[in-house]
Amino acid sequence: LPPRHMDSVVRIVEALESTDHDFTGTVPELARALGGCSTPGCRAVLGEPPDVPPAPRTLSREQWLLFTQLLHQDAAAPERGVVLAPDGSTVALGPLLAGIEVGLKRAAGWPFPTVEPPIDALYAVTITEVLGTSFLLARDGAGNRTTLGPDGCWDDVDDPQNYTLLGPPSPIPDAVANGAMDGVLLGAHLAQAPVPLADLLRGYYGTGNGTEKERPPSSYRRRDFGVLTGPGKLEEEVEAMLRVLRVLPPTQELLEDVGPEEVVAIARQAAQDFMEVYVECPAIVPRCMWGARPYRGTPKPLTLPLGSVYIHHTFIPSAPCRTFTACARDMRAMQRFHQDTRGWDDIGYSFVVGSDGYLYQGRGWHWVGAHTKGYNSKGYGVSYVGDFSATLPDPDAIALVRDRLLPCAVRTGRLHRNYTLRGHRQMGRTDCPGNSLFHEIETWHGFE
Repeated sequence: LPPRHMDSVVRIVEALESTDHDFTGTVPELARALGGCSTPGCRAVLGEPPDVPPAPRTLSREQWLLFTQLLHQDAAAPERGVVLAPDGSTVALGPLLAGIEVGLKRAAGWPFPTVEPPIDALYAVTITEVLGTSFLLARDGAGNRTTLGPDGCWDDVDDPQNYTLLGPPSPIPDAVANGAMDGVLLGAHLAQAPVPLADLLRGYYGTGNGTEKERPPSSYRRRDFGVLTGPGKLEEEVEAMLRVLRVLPPTQELLEDVGPEEVVAIARQAAQDFMEVYVECPAIVPRCMWGARPYRGTPKPLTLPLGSVYIHHTFIPSAPCRTFTACARDMRAMQRFHQDTRGWDDIGYSFVVGSDGYLYQGRGWHWVGAHTKGYNSKGYGVSYVGDFSATLPDPDAIALVRDRLLPCAVRTGRLHRNYTLRGHRQMGRTDCPGNSLFHEIETWHGFE
């Protein structure tokens, strides 16, 4: 089959939107016919799915098979209907195309069915039904049922075919959260200004050659979703959706012993957790996505929470990396240098900061690094890709650590509330992290 990549999806959409297509309706309606939005709440908003049409002549047999597989929803494995985007993130097609359908229908003035209480159709078909349901189910699971996440990894980023989760599955793995946020953003955009879907997806994800030049809009999804939504809006919509599910025959039983106060509490927790994990905390690219070699030897665990953070720059590579491909290549080069030349067990840093909008996992949250001699077990080593002796990282890359990673580490219990922040040069004989970056971090919270 074609690679499970957003490029493949854009080509399918382009073929379906071409003038000689032989099916009536829109691409999102076809997606719903194939099972992309088959839950009770989605049916209540968008109606019963259309019948599955014969395979359109504009698609090859392999394209039709891939599209059918990607839209066939499996509640036990929601991560199956996902594709790899050029920015290195993984996106579920079901919620993405459902949000797009709502946007197109709004632009066309389509009257959505009235349900009580009223719900925002755009959030209902993308995130609030699955989010409310996930937290509703977890309340019976003695606290050990996963409600959000995890991330996952592809077998081959150049020819992605199989995606494997990195931990126990929830109804909302990261790929579903990404697809839902993108569905909300693109649906809201289409409601204002309808454009051909292939053009919309190509522009948003930067498919084709665009990603070699600059960050695609998809790499800003967390920020943009937070700006559009806000925790109050999400909580309100989850609560309204749970009250709608209470009266829908397929989900009545699920909520029959849940009182109004508990519905409010579930909605508050669900919205709060979702915003914390997917909006306030930054996305971190896992090791298996950038192609890390195995750790040599046995890693030593850190004792959390830690009290310090040490800021570095890589110096070499000296240029910031602005795409997933370039940043992943830089990570592999640094790991090779640290393991083969320096003789260390692994890449030394805890986290590395790209200028593509993403953090890259080095040793991560839980293992002692090799970044700040004499202090590796006392703090996290966070390094910016580039030489920042005379210039600063992009404002976005500065904010990624200062405003997102560090507050997130405190909230999640990995870093003490009263942590200290220092530049590498304060702990040893080095110019790292470069004069420009050092003067910048002197203004950050916790600098000492």
